[in-house]
Amino acid sequence: MRSFRLLVALLLAAACARAQPAPLVTQAGPPLYAGPAAAPLELVESWPLETSLDHADLRDAKDVWLELINGAKRSLDFAEFYASDDPKAESALTRVVAALQAAASRGVKVRWLGEEKFYKTYPALMDRFAKLPGFEVRRLDARSSMGGILHAKYFLVDGEQGYLGSQNFDWRSLEHIQELGVRFSVPAAVRALADVFESDWALASGSPPPARPAAYGFPARAGDLGAVTLVASPKGYLPDESLWELPRLVQLIDSAKRTVRVQVLTYKARGRGGELRDLEEALQRAAARGVKVELIAADWGKRKGTIEGLQHLHAPPSLSVKLLSVPQWSHGFVPFARVAHAKYLVVDGERAWVGTSNWERDYFFKSRNVGLVIVGGPLPARLDAFFADNWNGPYVEVVDPARTYEAPNISAE
Repeated sequence: MRSFRLLVALLLAAACARAQPAPLVTQAGPPLYAGPAAAPLELVESWPLETSLDHADLRDAKDVWLELINGAKRSLDFAEFYASDDPKAESALTRVVAALQAAASRGVKVRWLGEEKFYKTYPALMDRFAKLPGFEVRRLDARSSMGGILHAKYFLVDGEQGYLGSQNFDWRSLEHIQELGVRFSVPAAVRALADVFESDWALASGSPPPARPAAYGFPARAGDLGAVTLVASPKGYLPDESLWELPRLVQLIDSAKRTVRVQVLTYKARGRGGELRDLEEALQRAAARGVKVELIAADWGKRKGTIEGLQHLHAPPSLSVKLLSVPQWSHGFVPFARVAHAKYLVVDGERAWVGTSNWERDYFFKSRNVGLVIVGGPLPARLDAFFADNWNGPYVEVVDPARTYEAPNISAE
């Protein structure tokens, strides 16, 4: 009888998956599925075409973004580093842009906040949005206020759902780059992210930020999916300064008993923006007490001024560093793409951070970034397995402290 009930449950799960696919991650066995309203947290990926980096149990950002935008009833608030579509052909982002325009046409209020510095590089989409009914566009000159850039990538739907992660609002982020994000509907986290948005929205117009809110009640429970805390940077520009993400990351690493696994685009403890000793010392403390520490950086880290820090950090067997290189696309060179751009940390397979910050000083002290800390539930374990796929996969190489590296060409053929 127990086997028969299990068979029926599996058949029902498969039927639900075909009817309304929105996967939840699990620690073992086949993925479970439920509609968005039943899933307070969902890990979402992007993967480069023609690679084996796709995960069947994780939905693609291009699909999740469309679902969220098409489901909006009142408002869509975007904060993005920049916006750029393929000038030569229709892309996955072209369909996302069309969905945004359709949302505005049905009465959804769209607010778009972009970074002033990169607007000068990619003005076309933001200029287009600014001319459309239902859109309001502002540019944040983060350099004149925070000292850095608006590097965060996130959006809010009806003040009830949020999405944040490494994906820029860029066609390449959806089709030619490895990325990770989280869709979430945890009220406290959504409210905190909305307060970050309102602060920057006001800052972009020269207005004072709104009054500080009451306590958010973190960590907030997401049912059986763990406890969630929104974190952000930089210090001094937060609606609640206790949300600053750098000390939260250090706390996570210091809590490790078995493993610390990190993937970022770039890691630099020393550089033009000054030193970022906090994270490096935390990683070294963990390794010194017997924790297995592993870090993956993108091959863009082979550049002079960056690779030396990775070579210095690499100290096997307790602390190991690998570089991940994505093969070029068969249809031609894609500038500023074909790279691993995800940013996350997993501790003991039980606690995790997914965010928008690279691990360099300016991202925490001068630039706007956001992230989620997730404790318990299945997502950290799934993220740990995601890391293992990369660490043991065909696209990585161990950093050689004695080698002279040649930086990859990223901007032109």
